[in-house]
Amino acid sequence: MAAFVIRRLIQSVLVMLVVAFVAFSLFNFVGDPINNMVGQETSLAEREEMRQDLGLDDPFPVQFARFVGNAVQFNFGLSFRRQAPVAEVIGERLPATLELAAVSAVFALVFGLALGVYTALRRDGWLAQAIMAGSLVGVSLPTFLIGIILIWIFAVELGWLPSFGRGEVVYIGWWSTGLLTVDGLKALVLPAITLGLFQLTLIMRLVRAEMLEVLRTDYIKFARARGLTNRVINFGHALKNTMVPVLTITGLQLGSLIAFAIITETVFQWPGIGLLFIQSIQFVDIPVMSAYLVMISLFFVVINLVVDLLYYVVDPRLRVERAAHG
Repeated sequence: MAAFVIRRLIQSVLVMLVVAFVAFSLFNFVGDPINNMVGQETSLAEREEMRQDLGLDDPFPVQFARFVGNAVQFNFGLSFRRQAPVAEVIGERLPATLELAAVSAVFALVFGLALGVYTALRRDGWLAQAIMAGSLVGVSLPTFLIGIILIWIFAVELGWLPSFGRGEVVYIGWWSTGLLTVDGLKALVLPAITLGLFQLTLIMRLVRAEMLEVLRTDYIKFARARGLTNRVINFGHALKNTMVPVLTITGLQLGSLIAFAIITETVFQWPGIGLLFIQSIQFVDIPVMSAYLVMISLFFVVINLVVDLLYYVVDPRLRVERAAHG
């Protein structure tokens, strides 16, 4: 187990170093950092002095090492657009994105599992067939179109839910949340459904396929021969063994929810880091772009590491194989 963890940690560090190199390249190869920080009236002598003060004349390895050291402390300097520390700018927006991703993940996981189990156990029923046909919508339609359709139906035509913004929020320390207000909860419904619908259909189809495969195995037939009830067989044996691949996919999709919330946040003008990233591209705010790239990559690396460890714990076959190789 220790060797497995160490190997995964080394791989994670290598991935983050590659991402750091890409983020560092943004500072050096997407325009001149000095030009992004000063106005046209700044003299050449003042520009050269700033270049020396910032260490931009140092050798490439020295600059990269300094960038990695600052990135570990999440120090990416000042936002070109806001003239405020990047950590502060992202800290203001991060709660909104994490809240949206968490609610979307719960929505996708709960309904995905329930519908996947139902369509597997009632696969010949008309309702299961209708659910499978309807799931094609979540797979086929692009996220922005789903969001626009939901806005048109529930915000424009019915007027039940707001079409943009986060609604009223309350602060718990530095953390802002809309989960404690009615207005905040209403504003969260449409973005959460839009962001989580694709993941819901993916989980549902995976659970259904895995359940059908497990139900055809010999040990399920043996369990039926022993006289076990359908409830015990379906939920105590079949669903339990189905959760191994579902756990992997769900963990990876959680990272995708955070990373690809950009489209949903843009459609609903949700004040998260995805919308901040789009605005940073428009204004060529390189420090914010670099910080976003590193942070999203860190989310993926950490989530993948946790999923690998959980997969190792849940699936005894991995432990047996490693013991045999050892």
